[in-house]
Amino acid sequence: MNVKKIKGGVTAPTGFLAAGIHGGIKPASLPDLALIASTYPGFMAGMLTQNRIASHSVILCHRQLKKHIGQAIIVNSGNANALTGAQGMADALEMRKLAATALRLPAGSVFVGSTGVIGRPLPMPAIREAVPPLIRRLSRSGHKLAAQAIMTTDTRSKEVAVQAEIEGRLVTIGGMAKGSGMIHPDMATMLAYLTTDAAIAPRALQAALTQTVNETFNCISVDGDTSTNDTVLCLANGRAGNSTIQVGTPQWITFSALLHEACLSLALQICRDGEGCTKIVEIIVRGTRSNREAKKIAQTIATSPLVKTAVFGEDPNWGRIVAAAGRAGVKFNPARIGLTFDKTRVVHHGQPIGDRADNQAQRIMRKKQYVMTLSLGNHPGCARVWTTDLTYEYVRINASYTT
Repeated sequence: MNVKKIKGGVTAPTGFLAAGIHGGIKPASLPDLALIASTYPGFMAGMLTQNRIASHSVILCHRQLKKHIGQAIIVNSGNANALTGAQGMADALEMRKLAATALRLPAGSVFVGSTGVIGRPLPMPAIREAVPPLIRRLSRSGHKLAAQAIMTTDTRSKEVAVQAEIEGRLVTIGGMAKGSGMIHPDMATMLAYLTTDAAIAPRALQAALTQTVNETFNCISVDGDTSTNDTVLCLANGRAGNSTIQVGTPQWITFSALLHEACLSLALQICRDGEGCTKIVEIIVRGTRSNREAKKIAQTIATSPLVKTAVFGEDPNWGRIVAAAGRAGVKFNPARIGLTFDKTRVVHHGQPIGDRADNQAQRIMRKKQYVMTLSLGNHPGCARVWTTDLTYEYVRINASYTT
């Protein structure tokens, strides 16, 4: 598959428009209300937070996804609309109705997203005033402001657009995401919105998204916390003109690979923008009895505060890594452990290589991005995740989030 990266974010696929404005939710004049709309009806797939404290936007999305129909997504930042009681659901429904009415769409085809501070009601008078101008600003160039309007503690917006041919037709996937803190695998771990002009059956779209999220967004961790609002949605309008893609076909495999390319790009952009982050580490675990066991070990390493602070301090204290693996609840033989930093081996058959290897590992840890590979035997299980360092800046940001 020949993948081409292009510009355009969520409006790169045929038939999509977007906009972002300041709607009075955040202070100052920062963009805080975003809209994505297809000029044609389509199918929606999604994955939603597993956190038992789910925002009302997530609850509403969960209901709507059962019908798989979608044509627009409206998202606010600055307010999570979580733990806001019956009024929270009424406000989510009103946001949906406001956008649907202005776009002349059925309410059930409009999805709602929210992100920000938990436990505060949405400023609905401001949102009511903001929706009409938001609709008027819909355009192909509106993707940039839309991506900015979903940001919270992010320091930069996150966009992607990729293309590949399927059956001789050019299929495009666009995307935008927000995420900087409260990032950890629990289905989605942030907000991400994807658009595509591929013609694809609803079941095939959901299967591709589920598989891709588990391999990308569910494999990143900044701080081990998951949000009440985690959402990934993918809207397909079928305008590429290919024959409808079905699960398991060669066309589905190609589409899934293209979707993986888009989601991995957004996932790594989130890692790079992790709160206070200065480094990204790819953690590979192999040699376990199953992929699930490998991922469990990799996630335990990725979320260990001792490992993450060692990454920040550029300290090749590999004992923290193997100790984290040992408490992951997976059986393995310590005498089979091997550990490398990039291509430098520091542990072989459960024994340290020596000071020279540790010194080389320390030089590798000065890089902004590198790979740790933990080998545990000859079994086929393998997994990879991405983590960031834990810094003074992360503590500063989160010590005063609401003040």
